[in-house]
Amino acid sequence: MIHPTALVDPTAVIGANVSIGAYSVIGAGVEIGEGTVIGPHVVIEGPTKIGRDNRISQFASLGGPPQDKKFAGEHTELVIGDRNLIREFVTINRGTGDGGGITRIGNDNWLLAYVHIAHDCQIGNHIVFSNYSALAGHVDIGDWVIMSGFSGVHQFCKVGAHAFIGMGCLVGSDVPPFVMMANEQRGRPRGINSEGMKRRGFEAPRIAAIKRAYRTLYMAGLTLADAREQLAAQAQESEDVRAMLDFLDTSERALVR
Repeated sequence: MIHPTALVDPTAVIGANVSIGAYSVIGAGVEIGEGTVIGPHVVIEGPTKIGRDNRISQFASLGGPPQDKKFAGEHTELVIGDRNLIREFVTINRGTGDGGGITRIGNDNWLLAYVHIAHDCQIGNHIVFSNYSALAGHVDIGDWVIMSGFSGVHQFCKVGAHAFIGMGCLVGSDVPPFVMMANEQRGRPRGINSEGMKRRGFEAPRIAAIKRAYRTLYMAGLTLADAREQLAAQAQESEDVRAMLDFLDTSERALVR
């Protein structure tokens, strides 16, 4: 299952039924879980842990040192979960010593060609990163987020679960759960990701509650403090609105409005 031209460091831990393609390089401190398929010309540097049943395409570069001038060679890691699809020329860097030390990718994600994930990012599950989308350092991405082609997120920003980032959209503030961002010179809220929620089985009353919360936050002309007060009342009857409210309360950057 390992092509004779592949270079695998003796310290690398390779699980059962792992396939490694021609001319790929697996470095020291790399762990690859059972059933993972690695294409040709892939470079994986350690310390990196990769889970089960991942599919990694040619020319991907995983686990390289962070692109951060403060990095001084300290021990940091990249941790990738299970059943992820990582396509051509994807780059994912390890963490930094003062940024938590770990870049983490969850399960069941699609990372399409030329995606870049910088140091210390925390990526959830069931996410789609379309071609050429990119994250700066220390970005948190919630479950089921979709990033369209050529979109990007500024460092230290958070994007809540089920949000949708439109094509070419540049995100410089925190995006609450369920919100859909559309492209201008900088992305602005343009409704909720109702189509994505329908595909995931959200029923109409649930979507209506989220839509009402969106109108309160973005269309009622309220200050953020007044909008938060109304959202707190709405959250009594909706766990999804509670998730939005919790996101507001934990946001460390300015909220996109």
